Amino acid sequence: MKIVTPLMKSDGSGQEGDARPGGQGAPRRHDLDWLRICAFGVLILYHIGLSYVTWDNAYVSSRYSSTFIEPAMGLVSSLAALFFISGVAVRFAVDKVPLRDFVQERFTRLFVPLVFGSLVLCVPLSYITLRFRDEIPAGYLVYYRDYLGFGQYAFSVPDAHHLWYVAAILTYMMIIAAFLPVWRTATKHLAEPFFAWLAGGGFWRVLLVPAIPFILYVAALDIYLSQFDVGSWAGPARTFSYFLLGFMAAKNEDFWRAIDKAFPAAIGLSLLLGGLLLAAWINQFELDRDARLLYAALLLKPFYSWSILVLVLGLARRFASRRTRLLAYLTTGIFPYYILHMPIIVMVSYWFTMHEAPMWVELATILGVTLFGCVLGYEIIRRIPVLRPLFGLPIRPGKSTAPPKTENRSPAVADLNR
Repeated sequence: MKIVTPLMKSDGSGQEGDARPGGQGAPRRHDLDWLRICAFGVLILYHIGLSYVTWDNAYVSSRYSSTFIEPAMGLVSSLAALFFISGVAVRFAVDKVPLRDFVQERFTRLFVPLVFGSLVLCVPLSYITLRFRDEIPAGYLVYYRDYLGFGQYAFSVPDAHHLWYVAAILTYMMIIAAFLPVWRTATKHLAEPFFAWLAGGGFWRVLLVPAIPFILYVAALDIYLSQFDVGSWAGPARTFSYFLLGFMAAKNEDFWRAIDKAFPAAIGLSLLLGGLLLAAWINQFELDRDARLLYAALLLKPFYSWSILVLVLGLARRFASRRTRLLAYLTTGIFPYYILHMPIIVMVSYWFTMHEAPMWVELATILGVTLFGCVLGYEIIRRIPVLRPLFGLPIRPGKSTAPPKTENRSPAVADLNR
């Protein structure tokens, strides 16, 4: 079961290694490290929030579930940043090492956690969800036997659940690798002139033009073709587009200059669009009765997501440029955190469905146990070589390519002392 929400070394894998890869002296983009960590943090909080809404894509529902936080949940937009930063990381990695080495390392670093997660860590998610819905009898071992045999339940099993993100990044990286000359040519002859055009105009170009494809995806796939199977391609179209944009923009100073120029306006635009979408969520029942207003709200969402991406990129470039010990720790640990967090959330949430407790006790416990479980799990994992590959870490620390780096030559970026 995929949670419809829509960055691990930023390419999707956890990382330990030198902060200055390859010994070339190019400073690491700490702003993207911080942004990736924050995006995953928001996503983890979002998954906790799923237990307190009335949506049908929740694994379990708390006795305190209501529509109260649903408008705020609807404004969460972290996947654009995750896929964009993953694309940036892949660009630097594929330019740094031979293609064969890139494919071998990155495939292993993502495929092993994906298989392990699907066959081990994600099984409790399916089991607990079906038990909560009272669709199967108690008995985990019997269920696991059926799970491996593709038993017929309310959703397909085995299932990657929250690790669909890992599967998507793995797929997109393989597409980049398979057609690398095409993407490099497109970057040089199409993307670079486009980014120069963006940087040469007003802030409106940055805030409006790149959002157009994402608006078209909604209009064509989410709305017009939603009744056909092709409508299910809306999500992959969006995420791959953000990934490809990150790949093409990674080393382009015009793009980053354009982000700096548009940052102040992105603050106001994000507040405006967020307010409109919040009003739409609050009045959802009225929107459901007026198709034109509903479609208008749907078309505003990708515009809002792009504006938020510009905002957080600009924000990180200005205020998150310093390397700290916490950053070094979380840069490596956030991918194992991401793999571990969902089983912990769902198991603790399910326990509370069978035991009464005040809401603040329930929520504080879920938050605390999730954080403690992720920290403890990572501390165990990183010390045991056989466990490290199962969670996207190299068998030995420091034996892999570090996350994205850039050579920042513009004055605005140089001032950030990267």
